[in-house]
Amino acid sequence: MGILYIVATPIGNLKDLTFRALEVLREVDLILCEDTRQTIKLLNHYAISKPLVSYFQHSKLSKVEFIIGELRLGKKIALVTDAGTPGISDPGGILVKEVIESLSDQVKVVPIPGPNAAIAALSISGFPTDKFVFMGFPPHKKGRNKFFDEVVNAKHTVVFYESTHRILKSLKELNVQHTTYNIQHTKY
Repeated sequence: MGILYIVATPIGNLKDLTFRALEVLREVDLILCEDTRQTIKLLNHYAISKPLVSYFQHSKLSKVEFIIGELRLGKKIALVTDAGTPGISDPGGILVKEVIESLSDQVKVVPIPGPNAAIAALSISGFPTDKFVFMGFPPHKKGRNKFFDEVVNAKHTVVFYESTHRILKSLKELNVQHTTYNIQHTKY
């Protein structure tokens, strides 16, 4: 039976890799990664040498078919992102869905928990954490105003991701569109 491990990786400090994640990365046949240049830094740090295959947002369907084929052969495969938990605002969720739909009785999908940027930031924000809404990344263009309206009008703490290149623009848009609200952000 093939196994697809969904392995959380460090957000910034390589020492944040869990012992279990380290064990899995050492035993798998293949590692799927968002950016091989990033993942190789982690693997080199821990002296792990495994075949790497890029799997990212714009990967073609043929890549998914290749992965499913490898799992059918009984391979153990780890999916990692550049930082954090695969599948959380990440194309890993699409792969997991395809694997479950295609191979539910032939493959195990196993989460290897660890760092998650949204939870890490929320834990030090000082905002209420008993209930919160995670909204992923804001749209780049169409639907952006609606996204920020939902952020401001949410009944609970809202967590969303934004790239370092667009964070100031997003904060300005939130401030301009919703001047009557006190919008705060946390950077960790």
